[in-house]
Amino acid sequence: MSTSVFVAGVGMTPFGKHMDTSVKQLTRQAVQAALADAQGDPASLQGAFFGNSTQGHMDGQHMIRGELALGDIGGFPVVNVENACASASTAFHLAVTYVRAGAADVVLAVGAEKMYSTDKARSFSAFDGAWDVHDTEAGKERLLRMGRGVEPPPGSVSIKPYSVFMDIYAAMGRMHMREYGTTQRQFAAVSAKNHAHSVHNPLAQYREAYTVEQVLTAAPITYPLTLPMCSPISDGAAAAIVCSEAGLARLGVARNRAMRVLASVLQTGSDRPAEALDRHLVRQGSAKAYEQAGVGPQDVSVAEVHDATAIGEIIQSEVLGLCPAGEGGPMAERGETRIGGRIPINPSGGLESKGHPIGATGLGQIFELVTQLRGEAGARQVEGARIAIAENGGGLRGVEEAVACITLLGR
Repeated sequence: MSTSVFVAGVGMTPFGKHMDTSVKQLTRQAVQAALADAQGDPASLQGAFFGNSTQGHMDGQHMIRGELALGDIGGFPVVNVENACASASTAFHLAVTYVRAGAADVVLAVGAEKMYSTDKARSFSAFDGAWDVHDTEAGKERLLRMGRGVEPPPGSVSIKPYSVFMDIYAAMGRMHMREYGTTQRQFAAVSAKNHAHSVHNPLAQYREAYTVEQVLTAAPITYPLTLPMCSPISDGAAAAIVCSEAGLARLGVARNRAMRVLASVLQTGSDRPAEALDRHLVRQGSAKAYEQAGVGPQDVSVAEVHDATAIGEIIQSEVLGLCPAGEGGPMAERGETRIGGRIPINPSGGLESKGHPIGATGLGQIFELVTQLRGEAGARQVEGARIAIAENGGGLRGVEEAVACITLLGR
């Protein structure tokens, strides 16, 4: 990157169920925490990128969400960002790009979401616009076709309603089982690991540990997924203060607490064949990010990846180059992705356990990785963390995510 860009401060609310807290209130809590962390105040901000996906669906606020949520914080320009589950990471990417372009020295990236509702059908249907609504049946058939050849055992599908995206992830998982011999137990190992990590995360939605056996015998969603393998519906907000060298000096934050943005890449999906994982958008985007940063996957100390299900973590660990294709499951089963392992993945607990308020998720990852690189993660600290990678995907196009954002941070 031609201009040095830093994360000077981060803030995050607890992820979970906040029935009596508004999007505005969640946003302000996260922003105030990020500003305090950066030793700044609203007057120091020169712009903001606000990530949100579902407020229009949930309460009818289809426009000017960021201007309203940030209205009494300052008079800086606000840009609203919607990119499905990658909205917050895209807001961060745009903030980095804005600073790198010299348009401002101190910029806010924030994401907020409220998805809980007493109307469960409304909560589940929030995802319905994250694929081509003009091609729903053909798109569903194309996606579910990926899982053919691996038959779900009797009783392995929930009788309760759930998001169609779980069927799609399950199809991706069954394809991985068919192509590479991945087992349901290996998916369960990912889930058990992430729930164990979240025990030590005070901001996580769930903080209860599970054994692999408990994950396997939990309530089924759709084979090979059981309930603990799936991310929940969540409310929450997260924010980051992004700045240049000049902005960093003006804020006065200690240099050892400002993390450098080594790379930020936004990649759009394609219409590749399902089995062509060598053309996966995250493989393409991460290759660009590694080149931009001048590092390789072997240099990464810690990762936060988009595990909307445990299947997602295994696929992303492979396409990020953290292990060879087909080795994500065995790597997780051997314990290499646990804190203390060869390459800790999702020390926060991941989306499965930390929570997944989709418009805030990507910045929740940034919060965790900045905390890790500073050495401030307490009992979930990855020792000696120097370079961190975040992968956050959103929506569906063809047989993969419609968009993914890859971020590399370093001390």
